[in-house]
Amino acid sequence: MPATLLEFDEFSLDCDRYELLRSGRPVRLEKIPMELLILLVTKDGRLVTRQEIIEHVWGKEVFVDTEHGINTAIRKIRNVLRDDPGQPRFVQTVSRKGYRFVAPINVIPQEGGNGNHGATDLLPPNTLQTQTDLLVPISLPQSHHRVSGLLRKAAMVLVGAIGVAAILVGLNVRGLRQRLFAHTPRQGGPQIRSLAVLPIENLSGDLSQDFLADGMTEELITELGKSSALRVISRTSVMQYRGTKKPVQEIAHELNVDAVLEGTALRSGNHLRITANLVQSSPETHLWAETYDSENGDILSVQQRVADSVAREIRVALSPRDTTTLGDGRSVNPEAQDQYFRGLYALRSAGGGSTQTAVDYLQRAIKKDPNFARAYGVLAMAYAVWYPGDRGPRENMPRAREAALKAVALDNSLAAGHMALAYIDLNYDWNFAEAERESKRALELDPNLAIAHNFYARELVISGRTDEALAQVRRALELQPYAGLDYPAWVFYLAHRYNDALELAQKMVAIDPNFSWGRWALAANYEQLGKEKEAAEEYLQFEILSGSSPQRIKRLREGLARSSAKGFWQASLEDYLRTAKSSYVPPVLVAGVYMRLGDTGCYSSGLDDSCELLHLSLAPFNLHKARVRRASGFLLTAFSNATPHFPGTI
Repeated sequence: MPATLLEFDEFSLDCDRYELLRSGRPVRLEKIPMELLILLVTKDGRLVTRQEIIEHVWGKEVFVDTEHGINTAIRKIRNVLRDDPGQPRFVQTVSRKGYRFVAPINVIPQEGGNGNHGATDLLPPNTLQTQTDLLVPISLPQSHHRVSGLLRKAAMVLVGAIGVAAILVGLNVRGLRQRLFAHTPRQGGPQIRSLAVLPIENLSGDLSQDFLADGMTEELITELGKSSALRVISRTSVMQYRGTKKPVQEIAHELNVDAVLEGTALRSGNHLRITANLVQSSPETHLWAETYDSENGDILSVQQRVADSVAREIRVALSPRDTTTLGDGRSVNPEAQDQYFRGLYALRSAGGGSTQTAVDYLQRAIKKDPNFARAYGVLAMAYAVWYPGDRGPRENMPRAREAALKAVALDNSLAAGHMALAYIDLNYDWNFAEAERESKRALELDPNLAIAHNFYARELVISGRTDEALAQVRRALELQPYAGLDYPAWVFYLAHRYNDALELAQKMVAIDPNFSWGRWALAANYEQLGKEKEAAEEYLQFEILSGSSPQRIKRLREGLARSSAKGFWQASLEDYLRTAKSSYVPPVLVAGVYMRLGDTGCYSSGLDDSCELLHLSLAPFNLHKARVRRASGFLLTAFSNATPHFPGTI
């Protein structure tokens, strides 16, 4: 049978090429919705049950609630077909049963074909194909019966061989299926120089599995970011598109990228299925789609296969992996991977005790697999970055260094390990030379690691290398245009580029009025403009959004109402001194309050460390020059060995 094109209304569907056209122009549809659409269209208007859909799309061996996956696929089909579920033109819902395709279909034969629909179109004229007579002419002379018999035997042998080959391909013996049907990377066409990995969709229907989808999104971004020829948008900027209904072209325009990678994840027990779909943004073109399965829960191996396939498709090279750690093909314990992804998810929710939760998960991952370098790298940053309620840096920073050194010892190609060392060298050891060396190494390994650009920019700006710092910040902003703006705003602020800093602060608050560090950035810049009351009001919002205790919030409100900005800072100082009697308070915060109050008698406070913490070029509380001169008598030229994590989300 020749290949066919199925036409309905203004659409045409090429089932062989997995291509949907609207008025002759390609329409993007992901792999799973495309498979479902083909299934519906080829059923000639018959009902397709939900169980049929599950078996066709996900297979019989997946025993999970796939209701969410089916509903999502149907929704995406209806979106591209512009179909109204209330008055369907194409896909009709049969309550509690399934779906049917109700539009009239016109079958248009095409020349040629790929052989998937039978072999009769390959036969010579006047030839009949039966189960026992293959390639035998319809009328043979009687004198050729012996030849005909030989042909029959040869044909049966051929049929048997084809059957064996089909079984081998179906079972994918020794990777035969991939080698026979391997996708050839595209040649020519627009170059893909920038990419956004959208949040992978969790199809399990179990919200507790979101950690897996988010973790795989981050790992894919990290792996693809190893290419210096490709700009990959950061995790912080893409996560806002979780569950979005925006068209790919609109997302690509907002992020200024050439292509978008979408995907889904479905896990049932140890079985993991990942689908990936690469779409060029302009013109909108489906470039590649694939499904990956793992039967042993090896998430990282599947993620690696996806990254390698995308890199081949867009013809970019990823940085070589460390042969001392990965060359032997050693895989990470699947249970350790599960704990690692849970820890990563907790860390990204930083605050409210989640840091300790992350540490617990990561330590369990390491216990399951003591050679798990990635887990050590993330654990290092979990220790190094201080959040309210955490232990003090004197206790945590040595642990952070130990974890970071272990990470790079196990895998010297791990950018996260080198970034952690740079952070520790800068903030705890004040070793600028080592911090710069480690920052450069991290960016060599992952040129798209936005937070590493930000950390390096901070070091450069406090070293007086402002132009270099701003170049790093601008690169970071290219990688995270809509999120993670707090650190760039801080670097601009420290460089005394207050207009740039204020612009970023206003952008942060416009995007998310409840983002605490956006409020902090507004407050800091208001201080520079002499708007001390407005600054205090924004600092109060920062305290509220950061989860400060109700008692502290009450005291700050009362101080602000009583004596404006001065009352606010006096109340803040009194609360810090009270809290410090029972728990850790970063001395840099106390020093900042003393500076605002113009109090040079801080040594009598009982918090002598607060006077030994802050280099003026680093202080996130630089005020008017006259006030800085008054405060300089007690602010020494060493900065904090207990630097809290001010702006910047890791």
